[in-house]
Amino acid sequence: MASNVLIMRLSAGLAVLLILSGCVRRAPEPLRPSPYPGRTPAPLVGGLVDRPIDGGTQGAVVRVGADLGRCLAELNAARVTFSPVPDRTNTATCGLRQGGVLGADMGTVARMAPGDVQMTCQTALALSIWRRQSLEPAAREILGSDVVQIDHMGAYACRNVNNGAGSTRISAHSQAAALDFAGVRLRDGRRISVTNGWNGEGAEARFLRRIRDDACRIFGTTLSPDYNAVHYDHLHLEATDTRFCR
Repeated sequence: MASNVLIMRLSAGLAVLLILSGCVRRAPEPLRPSPYPGRTPAPLVGGLVDRPIDGGTQGAVVRVGADLGRCLAELNAARVTFSPVPDRTNTATCGLRQGGVLGADMGTVARMAPGDVQMTCQTALALSIWRRQSLEPAAREILGSDVVQIDHMGAYACRNVNNGAGSTRISAHSQAAALDFAGVRLRDGRRISVTNGWNGEGAEARFLRRIRDDACRIFGTTLSPDYNAVHYDHLHLEATDTRFCR
């Protein structure tokens, strides 16, 4: 009996020594089967808003914007606040489809003024690309300051083109597919407007013409003061599958 007790004590002591020396290792846990056998991970959604403008940008906006689910996923991945609203019809020629309210872009500093603008998701996608890939970097490069506010004249409005002056053609605004950009306010306190800054050769004119030219590669129709007198004070940015830039 005494020998058995001695053997047990020696075994316990040896076990303690082995543990302290790191020689005893816990057996690896068995691999757990996947709860979704045969399923491959879904590709990450997003990236269009943060992709540099190229020859395929406008086509990508049209393709992605035509699918509300994909459009929302792109905006969400880029941290752009967009709240969908139910489709509605105001008149036979005016209504909102696949639209919502564009709120703050949490990936940038500048805010829209007025805020919470109703528009189609496709328009929100095009605007988000334009502001991140053109408007804000162009302001830093040419004007030497960050944009803190983007001034506009609205998006959704049941009206004809040129506010009905001399035309019976329905405006893209009646489908919430366009926004009229008026200018920006900079962190250093300057206000740059299309009205006062378009003409000339100075930095303000270079900035406004740069963002107009970039908009032509994102939006289907972009109209500036070079188009007609009606647009003397804004850029008309229309997210459609058209091809017109002036």
